Amino acid sequence: MKRLFIDADACPVRDEAERVATRLKIPMLVVSNGGIRPSANPLVESVFVPEGPDAADKWIAESCRPGDVVVTADIPLAARCVVAGAAVLRHDGQELTAANIGMVLATRDLMADLRAADPFRQGGGKSFSKADRSRFLDVLDRVLRRNPA
Repeated sequence: MKRLFIDADACPVRDEAERVATRLKIPMLVVSNGGIRPSANPLVESVFVPEGPDAADKWIAESCRPGDVVVTADIPLAARCVVAGAAVLRHDGQELTAANIGMVLATRDLMADLRAADPFRQGGGKSFSKADRSRFLDVLDRVLRRNPA
């Protein structure tokens, strides 16, 4: 059975993902190390992992399989999920696939090196917008319908 995994720490589209999963009757797993209120929705399961670096990422990467969909902003986790055969979406609706994950990882590493080399080059990218949220909803709906169960 197809499942939707949410890397819940700092996820700005958790509620939107729950609405789409509920409409399509797809089980959703919200994975975090705590601090997130569990949903009363019977299709949504809260998975609390132990404290520790990347514990939620490790759990998701080890649990996802072909046909599943993972929502995360963590690029190394996305790469592991793509290798496992899951579809992966970022919060802005960008789909990460075997065809583009290498370039996304390389860009992430390059930007980390640039920030480390220049202490004045700090800060994040663009802010999360209504257009990003709308694009995410559209892509999530399409990917959940497309992926085989």
